Amino acid sequence: MKRIIGLLMIMILIFSGCSADSEQMERALALRGKVQQSDVSFDAKVTADYGDKVYTFSMHCQGDKIGNLKFSVTDPQTIAGISGTVSKESGKLTFDDQVLSFGVLADGLISPVCGPWVLLETLRSGYLTSCTAEGELLRLAIDDSYERNALHLDVWIDQGDLPQSCDIYWQGRRLLSITVKNFTFL
Repeated sequence: MKRIIGLLMIMILIFSGCSADSEQMERALALRGKVQQSDVSFDAKVTADYGDKVYTFSMHCQGDKIGNLKFSVTDPQTIAGISGTVSKESGKLTFDDQVLSFGVLADGLISPVCGPWVLLETLRSGYLTSCTAEGELLRLAIDDSYERNALHLDVWIDQGDLPQSCDIYWQGRRLLSITVKNFTFL
């Protein structure tokens, strides 16, 4: 069954119009396969751009191979300790005496605390539109769905094929930037 799914994923990527040489495509496919089959841990610095205001916060994230993400805000100190979970079906925040109030973006498609989950879910199952070398990094352009209102992600991976950063766009406007550190497959 895994071979069939893997073969289908390769066919989808080949027919998706990914403009990359075979080494770049292999790297993109290898990362996708690892994210699909592994739990992960990483730190994320998220910058949310609302047009009139910009918010930045950091969080530690743990994602599992079935699509759930647990996070804990680590910075700034005023909201540190707020934690939650995100999955396809739901999201949940827990906190003591603090409130985390970020408005939703992209007509309700995404909240800043969901950015790391969107990154993982899109790496796992998004529509890869291109892969290009940019210096020592490889840039993957991925849409989170085939819908007209899809979120578009530019994900940069390093020479070890680990995510380093991500920008999330909607209708051509960058909503979130995520810097990824300490990305580890568990």
